[in-house]
Amino acid sequence: MMSKLFFIINVLSALVLMIGPALAQDAGDKPEKAPIVITSETLTADSKNGTAIFEGSVVARTDDITMYSNRMTVYYDNTRKKVRKIHALGDVKVNKEERALFSDEAVYLEEEGKIIFTGSPRAVEGGNLISGKQIIFYLKDDRAVVEGSRVVLQNKQELD
Repeated sequence: MMSKLFFIINVLSALVLMIGPALAQDAGDKPEKAPIVITSETLTADSKNGTAIFEGSVVARTDDITMYSNRMTVYYDNTRKKVRKIHALGDVKVNKEERALFSDEAVYLEEEGKIIFTGSPRAVEGGNLISGKQIIFYLKDDRAVVEGSRVVLQNKQELD
């Protein structure tokens, strides 16, 4: 049992070391991105195909975003040392500051800097709720596009 645990820790450590620098941008005037730290019950890494499949209570954290799901597949490019895509499936929840987005499925596209939420997506901020067929959240611009939207805004008045 202890050797199996040691092996899993070594594989996970190697993957975190590989994914973290993979997210760093090229040197220049752009700041380096923080690494993504992913925890889960199991991990299946396939270096040949550039994938890592995390299953069971998956949590992926960066500086300002935390993503939860039942299963998460990370697609990375070994030659460019870069994460290309993250596909989260099952009970997806993403927290960013005071916002929470929920869906059945989400796809993060690194090159486009966006997360696409499908499967009953909804966003909550304070008492406000936005839902639709699909929510696309653009990380760099801090904006969202909602298809088939339904918005519920709290109409609270401040008391003097």
